[in-house]
Amino acid sequence: MSRPTHFTIDLQALCENARTLKDLAGPRSTMAVVKADAYGHGAVQCATALSHLVDAFAVAITEEAIALRDAGIDLPILVLQGPHSREDVNVMSSAALWPAISGEHQIDWLEQADAQFEQIWLKCDTGMHRLGLMPDEIAPALARLTPRSANDIVLMSHFADAEAPDSPLTERQLLRWGQVSDAAPLGSFSNSAATTGQIEAKESWIRLGYSLYGGSLVTLPDGYSLKPVMTFESRIASVRWIEVGESVGYGGRWMAQRRSRIATIPAGYGDGYPRAAGDGTPIGTEQGTVPLVGKVSMDMVTADITDLPALDVGSPVTLWGKSPSIDEVAGHCGTIGYELCTRITQRTPRRFHRLTSERD
Repeated sequence: MSRPTHFTIDLQALCENARTLKDLAGPRSTMAVVKADAYGHGAVQCATALSHLVDAFAVAITEEAIALRDAGIDLPILVLQGPHSREDVNVMSSAALWPAISGEHQIDWLEQADAQFEQIWLKCDTGMHRLGLMPDEIAPALARLTPRSANDIVLMSHFADAEAPDSPLTERQLLRWGQVSDAAPLGSFSNSAATTGQIEAKESWIRLGYSLYGGSLVTLPDGYSLKPVMTFESRIASVRWIEVGESVGYGGRWMAQRRSRIATIPAGYGDGYPRAAGDGTPIGTEQGTVPLVGKVSMDMVTADITDLPALDVGSPVTLWGKSPSIDEVAGHCGTIGYELCTRITQRTPRRFHRLTSERD
């Protein structure tokens, strides 16, 4: 293939991140979240690499779990949205999946199907207000679900503002969690941000998502760091000089204030690079960082390389990876790195860097 644009997925870095996060987790069991195709990184490949490092996986919907089962992943898989129908219950039971139950209608379906599971997770709404039973509904739900689960039910909840551990919302959720967490012998509250931010909650499981892939919206404790797993790369396809007052791209958003050397890079929002990227969004090169200029097109972006004369056609560029990081790029787009990595498109190939050994 001739176009140089691609994503590199470093499975070694993924496993190193998992070890770092397991160290932060201490005695708690670890669940790797591989929903949305492992946040765009390749669910089957990432789950295969992580299988010897984590205790279970989590996905959003049954279809994602079945794809992992079909690929030979045999660790427990939690389906975070639980069943969407009575028929879904039967599929989940047959595939030995763990359902996360968040509504009485789902409990009705389990009873109607007479379904049995190795383990059931029950979601409590402590303040996120998307899914989950209210705290006063937990006890009767546990009574109904206990006969359906071969092992102890895991009570779970989800932080709405884990990036701000001292926020009133986080404190309110922790208070409510403390009031219900003793209802079940096992619990799970912490996501990536809560784990890396060291929010203390009574629990036996943590659920690791974005942090596994090297991104973080919080600062890690001293001595800990994460490696980017995804690198978005290309090469300069064209270079031209433009004069003062000339503009670049659709709508002429960016205008040259000096005679400027403009590089065109064959990647755009058709590959997942955000159209919302503003002028000045950093693009990495071997000579240093250059600013994006002009609106992002479907297939191309443009950068001002005037200050780096060694750059020319064929020079490699990094749209996100080690430098700039995906979180840095996202900040220039008014969004978060989660969105960028999950919306990459199928036309851009992913190249997987394998582990150095099966048990490394």
